[in-house]
Amino acid sequence: MTRQELDSRFAGPWVNGAWIEHEDRRWSPDRARLTIYEGPALRPEEIGMGRGWATVGKTSRDVTETVLAQAQRGAQDRRTVEAFKERICAVAVSAITFGDVAQLASAEHPLWRASERLALAEQAIWELLHQRRLVLDGPEGPVPAERWQEIVISWSTWAGSGPDGPTLRAAGRPAV
Repeated sequence: MTRQELDSRFAGPWVNGAWIEHEDRRWSPDRARLTIYEGPALRPEEIGMGRGWATVGKTSRDVTETVLAQAQRGAQDRRTVEAFKERICAVAVSAITFGDVAQLASAEHPLWRASERLALAEQAIWELLHQRRLVLDGPEGPVPAERWQEIVISWSTWAGSGPDGPTLRAAGRPAV
């Protein structure tokens, strides 16, 4: 199975406390133990007559702890993004720059790598724009949605593009 399928069908629900359903059976995280092995796919003759687990033990490695830790971190990341979005909206009552959002991410997560802080800021802005909770203003006023991507992913936007650079404001607030 692919990693994406593993995460969506098993690891993600497991770390969130949800029941796992597979082949007409159900398991609860508080009553069962999940073990995840990484290795080659087993041929039918390697599984028959009760040899499956023995073969898995010889040809694969237990990656349960790593996969579940990554899934847990993903769930925490979502909460972190949501909390940061709320923080941006609270600050964006007046126009702010992309650099201001990056500084806010740095202030809230000073021990994170710079790339992680920038990723958080970019993700939060992107979601807030699409949720219509933020407005992206350029020199001529609100920027249409089809131009958001070119602005949000541009390094000059984040590095500071001068007084006429793009700004962000909470939806419903007038441009200044």
